[in-house]
Amino acid sequence: MKLEIERRFLVKGEEWQKLYTEAHELQQGYLSTNFEEWIVRVRIIDKNKSKITLKALAGIMSNYEFEYSIPLKDAESMLSLISKKLHKKRYFLTLGSKEWVIDSFLGSNYPLVIAEVELDSEKELVQKPNWCGNEVTGVKKFSNAALAQCPICDWPEEELQSFNLS
Repeated sequence: MKLEIERRFLVKGEEWQKLYTEAHELQQGYLSTNFEEWIVRVRIIDKNKSKITLKALAGIMSNYEFEYSIPLKDAESMLSLISKKLHKKRYFLTLGSKEWVIDSFLGSNYPLVIAEVELDSEKELVQKPNWCGNEVTGVKKFSNAALAQCPICDWPEEELQSFNLS
């Protein structure tokens, strides 16, 4: 069983774009978005690989995570039947000794951009880059599962403004 520990931040500006070394297009849909039990996600990566992931909450910034490769045709069929979906481009970069991912959302969650860094423990300190803004670790509405259910295009204007998203 893998324990995923991460912190998440809203991204401001485009300075991070000079730093990434790899990028992938992700399409994903959610079979379950029960934050109290299991989140089950199907993901297609670059239209040629697919995975199913099961996550369960383990703490404010931690999740138990089980991830398995599945046949692409199965993932495509599942996605065609799922209503809770999102589309994003994921960028990878290394800052110091840490691997960061930047998710640049497309479609109904555009122009949202979120940075994530995986940690070895919840107590580990993070050197936050200057292009990271408000921390959204543990804010459920910014989880991918929640964004698939209620994208930012459906948020009230005052809520968008409170996070500097409008």
